[in-house]
Amino acid sequence: ASRRGSSKMAAASAAGGSSDAQARFGHSVKGLLTEKVTSCGTDVIALTKQVLKGSRSAELLGQAARNMVMQEDAILHSEDSLRKMAIITTHLQYQ
Repeated sequence: ASRRGSSKMAAASAAGGSSDAQARFGHSVKGLLTEKVTSCGTDVIALTKQVLKGSRSAELLGQAARNMVMQEDAILHSEDSLRKMAIITTHLQYQ
């Protein structure tokens, strides 16, 4: 009878150890999964920031191009005015 009792206790102990190992494994897997989810979340945030930065860069480049076109028009207008002044100066010198 003592052999049966000790073998039952050994079986219960093994089953308890097995369930304890499964619990530790479950916690380990949950920890790894949590780390991966956190890492993926961080990567998504970094990607979003990069996309927004790129979008902002494109917007700034477009604004710079518009400003350059406006400056080019001002330069062309100034050049035209200088030509007209040169013609007027020439006419005044003849008089």
